[in-house]
Amino acid sequence: MIKRILEYLNLEREVDDFDKIHENIEKDVIFKGTNLWILVFAIFVASIGLNMNSTAVIIGAMLISPLMGPINGMGYSLATYNFPLFQKAFKNFGFAVMASLIASTLYFTISPVSTAHSELLARTSPTIYDVLIALFGGLAGIVAMSSKQKGNVIPGVAIATALMPPLCTAGYGLATFNLNYFFGAFYLFTINTVFIALSSVLVSQLLKFPIRTLVNEEQKKKVNRWVSFVILITIVPSIYFGYVLVVNERFTTQADRFVKSVSVYDGNYLLKNEVDPNKRKITLVYAGNTLTDKAKKNILSKALDFSIDSSSVNIQKGLAFGESNDKNLSKVESLQSELNRMHLLLKEGKHKQDSINARVRIGKQLLAEIKPLYPGIRSCSFSETEIYRDTLPEKTAIVTFSAISNGLKPDDKNKITEWIRSRVNNEKTRVYFETEGAVKKAR
Repeated sequence: MIKRILEYLNLEREVDDFDKIHENIEKDVIFKGTNLWILVFAIFVASIGLNMNSTAVIIGAMLISPLMGPINGMGYSLATYNFPLFQKAFKNFGFAVMASLIASTLYFTISPVSTAHSELLARTSPTIYDVLIALFGGLAGIVAMSSKQKGNVIPGVAIATALMPPLCTAGYGLATFNLNYFFGAFYLFTINTVFIALSSVLVSQLLKFPIRTLVNEEQKKKVNRWVSFVILITIVPSIYFGYVLVVNERFTTQADRFVKSVSVYDGNYLLKNEVDPNKRKITLVYAGNTLTDKAKKNILSKALDFSIDSSSVNIQKGLAFGESNDKNLSKVESLQSELNRMHLLLKEGKHKQDSINARVRIGKQLLAEIKPLYPGIRSCSFSETEIYRDTLPEKTAIVTFSAISNGLKPDDKNKITEWIRSRVNNEKTRVYFETEGAVKKAR
């Protein structure tokens, strides 16, 4: 069994000729002529996609980008200790990066649209997850390049590793003099570069690509030390940023749940809210009746139910109903206050109506729950009413089941009655059973 699994996982049988792989990698590291023009065009396409916030355009730029060539060349040359090839790949890679930065900076300098959209902002805060994407994407890419059956993996790797967007975002940072954007995006590009190259190193050594140059053990150790050092200084900040991302996401999720729970409180309507996960701050602005100190204290104490420190919550008064005669309150504010009051009333009315509708549908729910256990039951009705004894009302519920003849035994009816009373949480519920349209038994 294990032997068969290992056969499925074996890569060596499908590895292409080593000379052919070497030739292809050597060819792809060079940036001149066709490759250079394709790179420049891809940079402009990616820059336009980021500028217009178009995901489809950005993906198109990633597909035509030739940046993977020199990166795989650097990884392959390190794995085979081919220093002349490494120098050539590194030189061409540096030239490609400079050309890309110049082209993207030029575009964003002359572009009339300077807004940083979501597609652009997404490339300014790299985390450990970007490391994993680059690593596994790079592994897929070098395995595909080494195989006789390359298939359509390479375009997918180009999309997954996303080399072009962060490089263009770095150009945006230079064009707008925003160094935070520049360093964040360039760090993401560095992560992708380092771990794609690392993938090439690992696969090249795993598949035992031949060493084509003379190299001694001391040189090998020196290369391995430098590779380890570069990986370390690249991955450590991403781990920290990944931790910050997880903590911020957790705070945002808890804050959203808390805000929903206090959107309407003691006659006050939440006019707006702001959640700042970086500063761990939640700002709540209420409109409605004047918020008392007790109400504010209750809202702050409710934050503890969601593991949020009450000191993180800032409660502010927006508009108060009943203050339209105040000299400092303009007519516009009065109208806004009245509008908010009506919105609050509509929202409360909707909550009540939703509750009524849900109670009406209980009969359908009860039938769906009980029919698998008692197939003889054909229908169910549910209603709530009040029974008066000595003018004092007593709330009760009436449930009626219709079943086929001999469909229910007396013991079954007793069990169903007890279950219904527990299900609707009312011990005074009356349960009736009908057979062929006639009421046979009441509980």
